[in-house]
Amino acid sequence: MNAFTVDLEEWFHICGAGGRLAPANWDALPSRVVANTRDLLALLETCGVSATFFVVGWVADRHPELIADIQACGHEIGAHSFAHRRVYELSPDAFAEDLDRNLRALRAAGVATIRGFRAPEWSINDRSLWALDTLVRKGFAFDSSMTPLRLIGNPSYPHVRHTRATPHGPIEEFPPLVGRRLGQNVPLGGGWGLRLSRPRTVIREIEKRNSLGQGTTLFVHPWEIDDDPPRALLGPAAHFVHYAGLGGFRHRLAEVLRRVPFGPMHAAL
Repeated sequence: MNAFTVDLEEWFHICGAGGRLAPANWDALPSRVVANTRDLLALLETCGVSATFFVVGWVADRHPELIADIQACGHEIGAHSFAHRRVYELSPDAFAEDLDRNLRALRAAGVATIRGFRAPEWSINDRSLWALDTLVRKGFAFDSSMTPLRLIGNPSYPHVRHTRATPHGPIEEFPPLVGRRLGQNVPLGGGWGLRLSRPRTVIREIEKRNSLGQGTTLFVHPWEIDDDPPRALLGPAAHFVHYAGLGGFRHRLAEVLRRVPFGPMHAAL
């Protein structure tokens, strides 16, 4: 089973961004999440794909009707933090509190079962492995927050779904799809790596993994298929990560969705 996932957040939910994009200003910024998500829901329906939506609690608080629409379309809902902060920037107590707020917001929006979690910016890594135990204690069955990429993760992490042990029990981990180029792991499963890759390159890598009996995980954000996304002043690296390859991405994504069998993460369990 290949998992297709969505990080449901606003275009301005950029980790570490300040100034105009600081959390204190979020309510004053133009919201695009409802229109973009409904566009994405239509695309998934056209392609016959069911997905897992990891939802920021801040969004669920303000748009509970959107969460209801996602569930009505047959998609799974998971947690994606409340305030969209990197896990390794939080203390264990602060992470647990943010997670509880995320869960309350989702339940208030009508989500009865929440099995999975994804950290903002894949931020469960060697600095925050303790967070996996917190997830188990909160009743999560799976996580998708660890990436085998340098800088934000660790190249030694497994490339395929695997079980992680914690003091309170096991949890299933779903890493994003990565490829190998010049002896290095490169992103293919989402973000700029997916946006800049040719569909046939992504499809070929998925088919290769599937032929070995391995499932893969892809992820997108609703703002990535926006025809005219708002632009923010960011540093060179952040600007590249956030905006590279946006032009025509919706059509490239549709080609992958039509050619590869996908489902929500709970189906793989």
